[in-house]
Amino acid sequence: MLERKIDSYIRSYYETNRNALLITGARQIGKTYSIREFGKTFKSFVEINFIENPNAVSVFKGAKSSSDILLRLSAITTKPLIKGETLIFFDEVQVYPEIVTDIKFLVDEGSYRYILSGSLLGVGLKDLRSEPVGYMGVKDMYPLDFEEFISGVGINKQIIESLRHSWENRTPVDDFIHSKMMELFRLYLVVGGMPAAVSKYIESNNLQEVMVIQQDIIRLYKRDIAQYDPKNKLNIEEIFNLIPSELNAKNKRFILKRLNKHAKYERYQNSFLWLKNAGVALPIYNIEEPKVPLLLSHSRSLFKLFQSDIGLLAAQYAEGIQLRIIKGDKDINFGSIYENAVAQELVAHGIEPYYYNNKKRGELDFVIELGGRIIPIEVKSGKDYDVHRALSNIMDCGEYILPEAIVFNNDNLSVEGKFTYAPIYMAMFLEKSCAAPEFYKVDLSGLM
Repeated sequence: MLERKIDSYIRSYYETNRNALLITGARQIGKTYSIREFGKTFKSFVEINFIENPNAVSVFKGAKSSSDILLRLSAITTKPLIKGETLIFFDEVQVYPEIVTDIKFLVDEGSYRYILSGSLLGVGLKDLRSEPVGYMGVKDMYPLDFEEFISGVGINKQIIESLRHSWENRTPVDDFIHSKMMELFRLYLVVGGMPAAVSKYIESNNLQEVMVIQQDIIRLYKRDIAQYDPKNKLNIEEIFNLIPSELNAKNKRFILKRLNKHAKYERYQNSFLWLKNAGVALPIYNIEEPKVPLLLSHSRSLFKLFQSDIGLLAAQYAEGIQLRIIKGDKDINFGSIYENAVAQELVAHGIEPYYYNNKKRGELDFVIELGGRIIPIEVKSGKDYDVHRALSNIMDCGEYILPEAIVFNNDNLSVEGKFTYAPIYMAMFLEKSCAAPEFYKVDLSGLM
C-alpha cells in the first residue's frame, strides 16, 4: 500500500470540523483509493459513483431538501446509514455537479459525514450555480511527489529526516546516501508518480510494464479531451502532444507559432486553460519582476507548459530512453526532464512557480515566493552548474533584495555566499508555510 500525504490531511480535516471535503485532481492519481481507505475508519461507508452508477444522477435530480436527498440515497444503497458513524462518498461528481451545490444542505442536516471527489473538476464545475462556501473544504491532489515515491520503494523515514536535516542546516549529505538518492531520482524520472505505475514498479521492477500503464493513462487523457471538450479537442490534443518537444527547445517556452504560424494566444487560451483545469498540464507563467507578490507581475501569454507527471513525460519520448535516463546517459538532454520534475514538486507542495526572462539580465528557470521571500531557482543537469549568468545578474542587481538563490544540480550540497548548490532531489523540501499570524488584535483603547 502506498502511503500518501493526503491520507493524513483527510484524517486531520475530519477531526477538526464538520464540513464536507472535496478532493480535486487529474485522473488516475489515487483520489478514490485514499478516500476508500479513510472510509474504513467509519462503521459504515457509502460510495455513490456517478459514472459506474449513472442511474444515481436521475435519482438525485430534482431533490428539494436534505431529507429528500437522504431518502433517495437510502433507496440506492444496501449499506446502513448510521447517524454520526457513516461517511458518504460522492465520486465522479463532475458528472452531476449539482451534488456539490446540494452538499451544504446535507452538512447542515448533520446526521452523516461527506466527502466528494472527481476528475476534470476544474472543467466540470466552472458553471456551478453556487459553491457551498462555509460548508465544504477543497484540497488539490497530485501524483506522488518524490518523498512519497522513495517511501513507497522502501526508503525509511530516518534517511529522509537525515536528508531534511542536511537541507535545513545546509550541510553535505553522506556520499553513499547521496549516490543512492541520485539513482532513485533518475528512477523517479522514468516511473513518475502515477500510483498504478509506481505500484507496478514495486511489484515487478519491470519498466516495460510500467510504460504500458503510462501509455494507457496518456490514451485516457486524450479520450477525456475528446469527450469533455469536443469543440476544441483538436487544439487541446495538439498542444498536449507538443509538450515534450517544446520543453526540449532552447528556452523551453511554449511557442504558439509551432501550432500555427498565424496562431494567437487569444484563440488558444481556452485550450491551455482546459489542460490546466483538467490537471494534465502545468503552465508556468513569466514574471516581469522578481518582487512580492509575484502574481501581480505575471504574463498570461508567456509561459512554459510542463507535464503533470514526469513519468508520463518520459513515456512520450522515444522508446528505450527510460534505461538511458536511469543510467544517466550523458548524451541525453536532462534539462527539460529535470525542470519538469522540479515544477511538479513545487506545485504538489502548494507553491506557485513562475519563470523570469529579461533581455538584459537573462532567464531564470523558476522564481517562487516562500515565507514572504522571493527565491530564484536554477536547475542544472550538467557539470558546469556553478556557471549561471542570469542568476548572478539578478542576485547582483541592487534593485531586488534577494536573500538566497538555489541551484539544483547533480552534486552534493554546498553553499557559496548567497548561492545554495543543492542536489536535485532536495526540491522535495521546498514547502509552503503559512506566514499569516494565528491571532492579531488591534488595540482600540485610545479610541474608546
